[in-house]
Order: sequence, then C-alpha cells, then structure tokens
Amino acid sequence: MTQQFPDGFLWGTATASYQIEGATQADGRGESIWDRFSATPGKVLNGDTGDPACESYYRYQEDIALMKAMNSTAYRFSIAWPRIIPDGDGAVVEAGLDYYERLVDALLEAGIMPVATLYHWDLPQALQDKGGWANRATIDAFLRYTDVTVSRLGDRIPYWATFNEPWCVSILSHEMGEHAPGVQDRKIALQVAHNVMVAHGKAIPLIRDRSPNSKASIVLNMEAAYPATDSEADQKLSEIYHARYNRWFIEPIMGKGYPQNAWDDYGDDVPDIQPGDMETIQQPLDFLGLNYYTRQVLHDPNGGEGKRLHERDNDNVSARDWEIYPQGLYDLLTWIHKEFPEIPEFYVSENGMACHDTVENGAVHDPERIGYIKQHLGAVANAIDAGVPLKGYFAWSLMDNFEWACGYDSRFGLTYVDFDSQERILKDSAHWYGRVAKANAIVD
Repeated sequence: MTQQFPDGFLWGTATASYQIEGATQADGRGESIWDRFSATPGKVLNGDTGDPACESYYRYQEDIALMKAMNSTAYRFSIAWPRIIPDGDGAVVEAGLDYYERLVDALLEAGIMPVATLYHWDLPQALQDKGGWANRATIDAFLRYTDVTVSRLGDRIPYWATFNEPWCVSILSHEMGEHAPGVQDRKIALQVAHNVMVAHGKAIPLIRDRSPNSKASIVLNMEAAYPATDSEADQKLSEIYHARYNRWFIEPIMGKGYPQNAWDDYGDDVPDIQPGDMETIQQPLDFLGLNYYTRQVLHDPNGGEGKRLHERDNDNVSARDWEIYPQGLYDLLTWIHKEFPEIPEFYVSENGMACHDTVENGAVHDPERIGYIKQHLGAVANAIDAGVPLKGYFAWSLMDNFEWACGYDSRFGLTYVDFDSQERILKDSAHWYGRVAKANAIVD
C-alpha cells in the first residue's frame, strides 16, 4: 500500500554553511572556530578543511538546479556568522549579506522555500578567543548578528531556526572535544549548553519583531534510548541517557526546567543559572525541527557499577557505523507530541545515511541510502497517522560535503561531489527522492 503524505508537505534537502560554501577568505569573511580547528593537525580526518568544500559560495545556482531536479519544495541552509560580522561583534560586511540575499532570491525564483538556520556551529574565532559560548557576552553578540541578518532577509525567509543541535554545540564540542573548538571539560560544556539556550530564548522574540510574518524555533538532534534488558540498571541507564541527550534541551524550552535525574547525575558540573534565565529560555515555538539518525541501546553489565556499554545491531549500520533504526524516529516524534502537544508543527530537519559511494560509468548507485530514507519516511508517515502535526522532511544532505571531523571521507549526499573537479552527479537516491516528492508519496 502506497503511503501518501498530506497536501502541502515540504520535500527538502539540508546543508550547513561551513560544510558547503568554501571561499573561507572571500569578501571579508572572518575566521571561524572550524577554520582554526580543521587547520589543527590531528583534529580532522586526512587533514581536510572547509576549503574548497563544494564551492557553493560561487556555485549556488548549480546547487539550486540540483534541488529543482529533485522536485524539492524547500531548502534548509545555514548562514555563516563570520561572513556577516567577521570578528563576531564588530563591523558588518555587506558582501556577506549580499551573498545570502542572492541565494534567497534565487531560491524563491526557483519556487523553493528558504529555511534558514542562524547558527550551525561556525562561531567567529575572535569570540572563541574571548571564551566563546562559555562567555555570556557571546549571547549579546549573537543577538546583534541575529538582528542584522533577520532585518535584511526576514521579508523573504518564512522559517528561522536559532540554533542547530545544541547538544553538539555543547557536549560534543566542549565535553567530548570531537568538534570545534575541541574543549574537553564537562562543566564548561554544560555552561555552554545553558548559554546557548538563553541565546535562543532571547533571539526568538527578536526574530518575530524583525520578521513578523515568519515562524521561529530551534533544531534539536535526538537519539531514542532503549534499555538492552529489563534490569533496573539498564532501565536507569537509558533514562539518564534520554534525560541528558534529549530532555536536557527540550524541557527547558518548553518550560519544565532541566530534568532532575540528569541534574543530580551531573553533580557539581551543573551550569550557573542567572535570575530570569529559565523564563527567557521558555519561548513558545512556532515549530520544532528534529534531526534523527540513529538510536542507542544501553547496557550496564555490572549493575550500575562498571563500564557503561552501548549495544546495537552491528549488522545494520551505515558507513559511519551508526545503527539504522527508523522506529526510533517514530518513537521520538510521538513522545514529543504527547509530552508537548502545544508545539503546532514538526519537521524532520535532518535525516540521512553515509555510504561508501563510487562513480560507475557516470552514475552512482546507492540502494542502501534509498532503503534508509524509504524506511524513515515510513516512520514519518506512521507518525502523521498517529496525530503528529508533521509538515515536512529534509534529507541530509543535498550533496556530499565537508562532514566535520570526518572531512570529505563521509558521504551523506543525494548528489555526488567530486571535490577536485567540483562535478556534481545526481545519485540514484536523488532520482528516487525526486519521484517521491513529485508523487507526494513513498514510491518504489
């Protein structure tokens, strides 16, 4: 039976500025933390950096043509703060604003809805030198950047997200140190998470003021967490993981504060909260963007005392070694909707699979990716049937790109990119996704 989607359902693709634009020193752009991080030996696979990426700063018209070929009706992209205000809080560079103005106008001319993210990880390095997101002064700098950007583009962009994946901005980048700026300090990481949430809360009313006809929210990444067994230790472990990874970010936004079990578990590492912060963070959302790739199955073989192990199905994984589990997307969507029925719209803002793609006679055959997306679209359709007001799906990614610490080795794109020649080749998955978008239904 063909699963049909509601009329007006958005079929999109997603990218991020540092991953695709290249041109990191063009037209007055400042250094970002990812420029510094990727130039540091040992931080990124093969020593790759954000140059040339996909050269989308120059080739955005080609990229819009790819979207058209896929029958896409929306495009989620991010704006590079260092292109707008190179040192984070100083002079505004008009050339940066002009670039995004050209991009947005070209999207609209092509009949593709622009969906903008203000912060997808490329903090100006000058602000990091002053403490970055651990310094509350960065909140004020972000608000100015938001004001400048939304004031210029807000009349043409109907959807704005403040931040992409606060968990990655804070825990992955400041506790685990795997992403820029590469800090490894849990207390700093949790303070960063809190400050980012405060920045989000302050930015939402500003966006609404500068762009009154748009919708404003945030994009959260989540992983469904399941106990490996019925043991009390495994149950507790999965509850803590869920609280730290998922609830820690959505519950303060929705006015419930930080989850108590995670707060207690973090001990002395919990963030400093200033008067009014929690009220600031709690802003009504016009929608919620959810990024989903995989799940976690948690097992503690020593009853809570030993090493914590994450178990999963090792025979069903992507090229990034992430387990493929579409049921987790359904479980998260229905959980959020049940807990927070006041959220009026949901979007799957990222979902996709890394594969070991190769070109064969001018074509790229990626049946695994088609299978992955098809299964997850099935979960999306089932969530809609269960009452979740889900209005769109954005495949990650429009094209192969600089995949952060994995460099150019990790290919998520529906479009193959030869990073030497910059040739773009629509993969089989792109052609299939185009048929899905045209039919507004899951097709073979």
